Amino acid sequence: MNLKNKIAVVTGASDGIGKEVCLKLAKEGVSLALIARDEERLDEVKNKCIELDSPKVESYVCDVSDNQKVNETVNKILVDFNNVDILLNIAGIWQELNLLENIPDEVIDSVIDIDLKGMIYMTKPLLKYFKEEDKEAIILNVSSRSGVTAQEGQNIYTAAKWGVTGFSESLKVDLKDSKIKVATIFQGGTNTEMFNKTGEHFDQDKFIKPGDLADIIVFMLSRPPQIWLHDARVES
Repeated sequence: MNLKNKIAVVTGASDGIGKEVCLKLAKEGVSLALIARDEERLDEVKNKCIELDSPKVESYVCDVSDNQKVNETVNKILVDFNNVDILLNIAGIWQELNLLENIPDEVIDSVIDIDLKGMIYMTKPLLKYFKEEDKEAIILNVSSRSGVTAQEGQNIYTAAKWGVTGFSESLKVDLKDSKIKVATIFQGGTNTEMFNKTGEHFDQDKFIKPGDLADIIVFMLSRPPQIWLHDARVES
């Protein structure tokens, strides 16, 4: 897809991978609808994207686990931009390493609601729009190495990410005869604040840099029409 003047919806846009993707897309001339829960950080990313000459940037405070709010936000985006070409499902949270019996129920709910259900909630109304408009579009879901490999102490996070994998693969089958393309990223540990937000700290010096991962995402989005990368597995 030629990215210039396309319109992308990006969840998890306020920091980490989402922020870096937005900045790189802004440089490519993409208009951006930025979604996250942190209004202050979201506005900072918005201003940086404007400085990088994105044609149009709007920010939307939205918790993707709130289905009603997601639908309201998507409707507002379609009014504000009158079009969407790309959906990047990047929002996600971490589950602190632990055995299942020690994980609080509220953590279970939060991880499943944001990492899996939130992706489904966001995809549903935009997929409907893409189909109604019969247009070329891209849905790219950021999963994790944990979406293909079981790892110790990550039971809930892994369940959510394997759900993302199954959801993405099923979408590809459903949309195989359409103009809508679906891709998934399976990345190893990435140097963001996601882990620290749970109070868990790792030596992240050797983790993937979010800017490098964003380069790969932009590369996947910008392939010629006759080429498509269905997924990418990225390790440091």
